Amino acid sequence: MQVSRRSFLKNTAAASTAAIVAPTIVSAKVFGANDRINAAVLGLNGRGKAHVQGFMSQDNVQITTFCDPDMNILKERQKEFKDKYGDDVALEQDLRRVMDNKDIDVISIATPNHWHSLAVIWACQAGKDAYVEKPGSHNIWEGRKMVEAVRKYDRIVQHGVQLRSSPAVNQAIQLLREGYIGRVYMSRGLVFRWRGDIGNQGFSPVPDGLDYDIWTGPAPIRPFTRNLVHYNWHWHWDYGNGDVGNQGIHETDLCMWGLDVGLPTKITSMGGKFLWDDCKEVPEVLTSIYHYPDEDKIIQFEVRPWCTNTEEGVTVGNIFYGDKGVLVVDGYNKFKTYLGSNREPGISGDDGGKTASGMDRGAGGTDGHFANFIEAVRKHDSSILNAPVETAHLSSGLAHLGNIAYRLGRVLTFNPGSESFVNDHEADQMLTRNYRGDYVVPDIV
Repeated sequence: MQVSRRSFLKNTAAASTAAIVAPTIVSAKVFGANDRINAAVLGLNGRGKAHVQGFMSQDNVQITTFCDPDMNILKERQKEFKDKYGDDVALEQDLRRVMDNKDIDVISIATPNHWHSLAVIWACQAGKDAYVEKPGSHNIWEGRKMVEAVRKYDRIVQHGVQLRSSPAVNQAIQLLREGYIGRVYMSRGLVFRWRGDIGNQGFSPVPDGLDYDIWTGPAPIRPFTRNLVHYNWHWHWDYGNGDVGNQGIHETDLCMWGLDVGLPTKITSMGGKFLWDDCKEVPEVLTSIYHYPDEDKIIQFEVRPWCTNTEEGVTVGNIFYGDKGVLVVDGYNKFKTYLGSNREPGISGDDGGKTASGMDRGAGGTDGHFANFIEAVRKHDSSILNAPVETAHLSSGLAHLGNIAYRLGRVLTFNPGSESFVNDHEADQMLTRNYRGDYVVPDIV
């Protein structure tokens, strides 16, 4: 059963007076039942491979273009695609060429985090619908601009938090809404992943085939290092957001969804690097508390990097606490409940099945999440999306707030209505960033 979703829309501060020339709005294309949807995948090194599977599992959807700054990866994926599907696919290194291609209807974005919001904004301005990986944004300000672009250009944008397409997780949320574990006052998000020592590889020449300017995009450009390209950018502030902004967005989203809350008013975080003397900038261990005093609710979120215990048998997932019991959701679309002081087992649910690599599939996995996206695209109806753009902004925003509190080392007071801190200029500066060159997120989308 699909649970009705509370609107997370918040009033924002007054619009900036900065002016840019807005592009012409492209009219929405309405697809007939037999119209083929042409798709492009942006970012093919990691999560983008699941996006290829997600698109190609849908009826009458065809990937026509791969886009990645690294031509070496593009050629590998092109060969794999030909071998598996028997089709050719065009290659592009610059995503602006993908946006300009009027034959492409939808894109999916599996780039590094620092590209996510700007790529969505450009897609909206070009009249394309988009599926964007978590987190939807690299900072809170650009996340709000992404939401504004989706509304202004009337586009369909799905956030890659596939738990929202899980029948079992939807059942769990419905139980919370119905009071099955009583008054739900707290949620706890867990991200206990094996994240090892990445060392420090120093600077080196840019490899042949890599367009490093495009890879860097809106972020500050640094001398090239394999400490960043292709995966370990997650652990550097200019490009990633640590594990709370990586795996953790699935759990921040579920914390907020289950508690039926938006952004908090009080935030504190503490953590650090305790294991590895490597080049990571983000904390290995991070504990964040998000308080909603007006609603008598609280979120606890914890990231751990290595050997750890489980909590309620879970290493990645969520625990919800009510005055009559607890509800536990693990990272593979399963939940259990325990009721009363004797912890009597209650209702449980499980979508069932995983791939050989351990990733979830089917109705509650990536393929099902893409199916929901494509259905919304065909009908041009954002109301049927399981994870609309507001979830991308707010679940990412929760992670960003925790990171800001950690970096400043103090308790922060936040105004969710204006999406700014209360009398704290230093913290407000961390809600956005300085954008580079041709890769600027505009004040007016």
